[in-house]
Amino acid sequence: MSRISRSGWSAYALAALVIVADQATKSLVLGLPEFASHPVVGPLQFTRIWNVGVSFGLLQAGQDLVRWGLVAFSVAVAVLLGFWARNQQRLLAAIGLGLVMGGAIGNAIDRARFGAVVDFIDVQRLGFFPWIFNLADSGITVGVILLLLDSLRRERPA
Repeated sequence: MSRISRSGWSAYALAALVIVADQATKSLVLGLPEFASHPVVGPLQFTRIWNVGVSFGLLQAGQDLVRWGLVAFSVAVAVLLGFWARNQQRLLAAIGLGLVMGGAIGNAIDRARFGAVVDFIDVQRLGFFPWIFNLADSGITVGVILLLLDSLRRERPA
């Protein structure tokens, strides 16, 4: 069995941090009334909603079979990314993998517990972003962007 690289450990630690931060923030907003907006600062407001779909409310998953299928898919993706992160030597890729793993597991926990994902970050007052999301969604989005940026980097000759 191969050792886990330093970047691999960084990915795992970041995934754990994302899960904890995601679940902590969601527990704070669970007491807010659904659909009521609460201004925070500037265009940021908290509006708690239940998302039974995938990202940004797409692909609605109202049936239990679909719900548990999404949980299984999210966990499987996180596990596969964990294997990829294990021997990762590039820090940017490791950070991206950690963010995606943590986000996928954070949303899977919600689906398993509640049957839907808790979304609450609302910046609709900006005028161009109509979706409500959470920290797990942010982790997945930023993580994918970092993985794409890392894939554009040229490999250094050995």
